[in-house]
Amino acid sequence: MWAFHTPQPTQPPSLFNPPRTPPKLPSSSLTLNPSISNSTPNHNQLIQSLCKQGDLKQAFKLLSREPNPSQRTYEVLILSCADQNSLSLAQSLHSHISENGFDQDPFLVTKLISMYAALDSLDDARKVFDKTRKRTIFVWNALFRALTLAGFGEEVLGLYRKMNRIGLPSDRFTYTYVLKACVASECMVSLLNKGKEIHAHILRHGLEGYVHIMTTLVDMYARFGCVAHASFVFEKMPVRNVVSWSAMMACYAKNGKPFEALELFREMMIETQDSAPNSVTMVSVLQACAALSALEQGKLVHAYILRRGLDSVLPVISALITMYARCGELELGQRIFDRMEKRDVVSWNSLISSYGLHGYGKKAMQIFQEMIHQGVSPSPITFVSVLGACSHAGLAEEGKKLFDSMRKEHGIHPSVEHYACMVDLLGRANRLEEAAKIIDEMRIEPGAKVWGSLLGSCRIHCNVELAERASHRLFQLEPHSAGNYVLLADIYAEAEMWDDVKRVRKLLETRSLQKVAGRSWIEVRRKMYSFVSVDEPNPQIELIQSLLIKLAAEMKEKGYSPQTKVVLYDLDESEKERILLGHSEKLAVAFGLINTKKGETIRITKNLRLCEDCHSFTKFISKFTNKEILVRDVNRFHHFQNGVCSCGDYW
Repeated sequence: MWAFHTPQPTQPPSLFNPPRTPPKLPSSSLTLNPSISNSTPNHNQLIQSLCKQGDLKQAFKLLSREPNPSQRTYEVLILSCADQNSLSLAQSLHSHISENGFDQDPFLVTKLISMYAALDSLDDARKVFDKTRKRTIFVWNALFRALTLAGFGEEVLGLYRKMNRIGLPSDRFTYTYVLKACVASECMVSLLNKGKEIHAHILRHGLEGYVHIMTTLVDMYARFGCVAHASFVFEKMPVRNVVSWSAMMACYAKNGKPFEALELFREMMIETQDSAPNSVTMVSVLQACAALSALEQGKLVHAYILRRGLDSVLPVISALITMYARCGELELGQRIFDRMEKRDVVSWNSLISSYGLHGYGKKAMQIFQEMIHQGVSPSPITFVSVLGACSHAGLAEEGKKLFDSMRKEHGIHPSVEHYACMVDLLGRANRLEEAAKIIDEMRIEPGAKVWGSLLGSCRIHCNVELAERASHRLFQLEPHSAGNYVLLADIYAEAEMWDDVKRVRKLLETRSLQKVAGRSWIEVRRKMYSFVSVDEPNPQIELIQSLLIKLAAEMKEKGYSPQTKVVLYDLDESEKERILLGHSEKLAVAFGLINTKKGETIRITKNLRLCEDCHSFTKFISKFTNKEILVRDVNRFHHFQNGVCSCGDYW
């Protein structure tokens, strides 16, 4: 703590320094103890005690009678103003500090900046910084932290450049704040490059031994989707703690690598005997189980959570609800929700999105209304969840009313995600012109998500004109995304515009873009198996292929007709049928038929949208083999039973 001995100036009367009239004492008192009139009681300890008791107003009254407030007293008062969320008292205290000459105390300046940040008054925090003549690294760090938490990442990076120009060295906390600033707002390529520069700074100054800096680096790369970079940093870390492991697991779980997340969790459990996984770790592990529909793995993780006593942590419970729903056990998720003593908006969002994923749009809307009735204010994510539920269930009019209520009833301004949901909602319902009109009338830049929703809807309904318009914008916004080219080629193929199919495929080749391979996962006896194509190494591959050929031949006699239009190559029908039998979900279904017991449900996860042929094939399989098959694709759940799918062929 800084020690200061500042002479006290004579102060004019104010709120804290009212004019004081010395008490009239009897002459006998003056005679007996002449020193009484010159003594001044010290109220510092009492002021601090009142603050700790939460009696801030009484502390302020006493402050007005204290001529020599200490640095510690001011610090405690600053913290109390933030704790009690009182901006007016905070500003009055700031004035008192300035009047007493403490406004240039670097220690108190950092506390003032943090106080104003906690009170959402960043303008006041900036003013404190601007008026400080001697800015230590702690003062800079305080403002960096405040601005980063508020999402002003680019402003932080601008100030960081200014700090470097004046030659003030960074400390280890500076690096964590500026790395977080790179992802505090939009994750732009320019900010990724800035993050890489900061990474180089860290290495040049030999700071790679600080675990919190390297963990922040992992998180920064993860948020940009740079999984390889994050993994490289993690592997090179000389020391790791539970936060480091959790950050890397979250990186895998949130960037489409759930299998790797579970493998890393197993590795952590083996290597770290002294530090047990925390609630953040378990959320990432549950997300990985959910992504893979790994029900048995998820149950084991749930048991571990119960043993560790983490089942009262709200984010963990919400992740459990989502995990069970995404593994096809919606009732288990509902049961966990029903047993919750306290529910936050995240818990409600988990349940709403769970029903939406299974196609129960009306139930999702019912839960939304119940949440409002119980006094829980919806968040922007709530509307993403409930609009998505309406989209999967084909509830276009209901979705439009919900969208309109966002601003009118709940004061939430629609974001790009909400507009993307609306375009998807109307597009799936074959109201494409209406969806295009929404884009035209948007007050914000549509972005790739909105145009991607329109292109996906054009794929469902084979609207070439709007598909060309959407893809033109997507090629500008996401020049390296092969998926947009593939979708456009699919649309041309369905329209039998083969020259245009060749043109788009040529674009893919010249730009060296690789289509994302279809991948399916299946869990059998608590082990995960992955399938990509017929070339995928699997000891049972010959048995799988022969079973598929046999089933396809027998099902053709029962009415199954291969949907060869999904094959974009100009080949004869038999060759197209052979390619269709190599789709990853068919391989996973066959593997499940071979390796599961009678009456056991087959659970499969697909990383892309289920193609029309695989959908038709699986319906026939469920009836032909009397098997219940759950397939979750990138959009929703498909519950196949007795030749019928829960989606009603609307996906």
